[in-house]
Parts: sequence; structure tokens; C-alpha cells
Amino acid sequence: MSYAKASDLLRVADMATSRFGGIALQDITQEFGCEHRTAQRMMRAFEAAFPQVEIYDDAERRRRWKMPHHDPRLILAQGIRDSELAALDMAIRRADRDAAPDEAQRLRALRDRMLAAMPASHARRAEADAEALLEAQGFASRPGPRAAPNLALLGTLTEALRAPFELTFDYRGALDESARERCVEPHGLLLGIRRYLVARPTDGDGQMRRFRLDRIENARITGRSFARAPDFDLQTFAAQAFGSFHSDAEFGPVVWRFASAAAPTARQFVFHPGQEMTAEADGTLTVRFSASGLMEMAWYLYQWGDQVEVLAPAALREMIAGHRRPDFPALP
Repeated sequence: MSYAKASDLLRVADMATSRFGGIALQDITQEFGCEHRTAQRMMRAFEAAFPQVEIYDDAERRRRWKMPHHDPRLILAQGIRDSELAALDMAIRRADRDAAPDEAQRLRALRDRMLAAMPASHARRAEADAEALLEAQGFASRPGPRAAPNLALLGTLTEALRAPFELTFDYRGALDESARERCVEPHGLLLGIRRYLVARPTDGDGQMRRFRLDRIENARITGRSFARAPDFDLQTFAAQAFGSFHSDAEFGPVVWRFASAAAPTARQFVFHPGQEMTAEADGTLTVRFSASGLMEMAWYLYQWGDQVEVLAPAALREMIAGHRRPDFPALP
């Protein structure tokens, strides 16, 4: 058996052990990107290599393979591969970069616990190999300007969201510099061009509101718990906006048409989670979705120069009418 095939069977053993219901052929085709018959041959080899595997048919009459949990020696003997440790280190760095201190702390704890379970010599070798791999590959970066995060505020918000606890803070309005105290029930964060806390004021009408993080001061956790809104979905709420700003008055159908020269590039983008793309007979590409936030749309569309036409809404078409430049040398 080749080294590659042996490594694949060990990966199958990991999957069959860690998943409560075991694995099916569909899991193998998705994991390894192979065809159904290749997955069947792999599982026959797996059965021969691991006779202790439990094989059964589920309620949908699909064959499943499950490794018993009572003997973890197989998993522990494999240790941690340098590529896996490098991926975990990269995830920690991304969390630090994206101002998610709670996530970064938990990933570090997981990393330390995994290394502690390994023999010391194996752990040192894996760390050294992972560091070399990161150095060789470089660390994925997200270039461009972004707002400097307030890590103390994000830490407070994360704790309040996880509990959950009510939160009080001083909030400066858009039209004046005076701040007034607000008490809210936090439900999530929007991390777009601007960052917003999504929360329900305790003394309001029960509707969710957005609070800009750069206008929040003196955030404090009250210690009073609350029941999260059972029908609230953060992704659905966020989809009301193109970026992070939402306005009921602006919400409605949006239709953009990209020129034939820009269509292949535009087809690679997800402009909105609810978008529909239509390839037109003349080679252009029409994108439709419903959202608000015309200013953020205008900022974004400027990058496309004269390669995009706004068909709806009329207010957005008027906003960008004088800014569709024909001299941009490249598309986004």
C-alpha cells in the first residue's frame, strides 16, 4: 500500500471514530473528492485494515461505518500533523487580526491541550515543522484599510453575548455629541465596513436595533440574564443590508447589470446571500437581490467604473450617475 493510501485510511479512521453516527460513502466522496466506486474500494480496504469497525445500515438504508470509542490509542498514536497544527496557528492569528479575542483564547487552549496529550518529542517536532510550514507558506493577510478594533469593548460584548447578560453603555447619537445611557439585550455583531452591535433595547418596542461600536462608550455588563428572542436569526437580519447599514426606507429590490467584459469577474462574487444571477443573451450578467444601504452600494460600485449599470433602485442609479469612470485599468 502506498504512503498516500495509508494516510487516507487513517483519515477515514479519524472520521469514523469522531462522528457519532459513523460515516457513509457520501462522506468519503466529499472528503476526498473521489467518485462513488473509488469510495467503495477505499472502504473495502478500510474494513480489511480495521476489522474492529462496526458496519450497519441506517434508517435510510445507507451503509455506515463506525469505529468504537472505547480505544483511543489509534487516534493518539497519530498525534498532530504539522499541516494541521499550522492550520490551527493560522486560525489563531486570523482571530487576533479580526479582533476576536475570545475565539483566539479558546483556540490557543485547544492547541495547548492537543500538544499536552502528545509525547514531548512528537510535540516539539510538530511545533517546529508547523513553524517552518507557516514561514514557507507565508501568513494569509487581508490588505486594505479597516477600523482599528477596541479590544476591551469587544471582550465585554463577547462575554455579554455568550452568557447572555444585559448590557448598559453610553451611546452618542449621529447628530449630536451628547451621549445617553442605553440598556440593551445583545444578540450579535455585524462586522462590515462599520461594526455594529445588534441588540434589543430593554425599554423599547421589542425590535432589534443596530448600535455603531465606535459610538459606544463605558460598556458594562449588568449581570442580569435575559431570554434571547427565539425567532431571531442573525444571518437573516444581516441580509437586510448590503453592508452593515440598514434602513427600512431604503430596503427594496436591487438590480445591477454587468457589461460582457466584466461578467466573468462579477460571476465570481457573492454580492449578497440572496442574490440571483442571470446570464443575458448579449453576454451581460444581471444580478438581483433585496437589501438596503445605498451609500455602501455606491462606494462598492465605484470600483467597477463604467462596467456596471444600476437598473434599480432609481435613487442608487442617480447616486452613481456621475461617477461611472471609463478609465479604470482593472476590475475588482
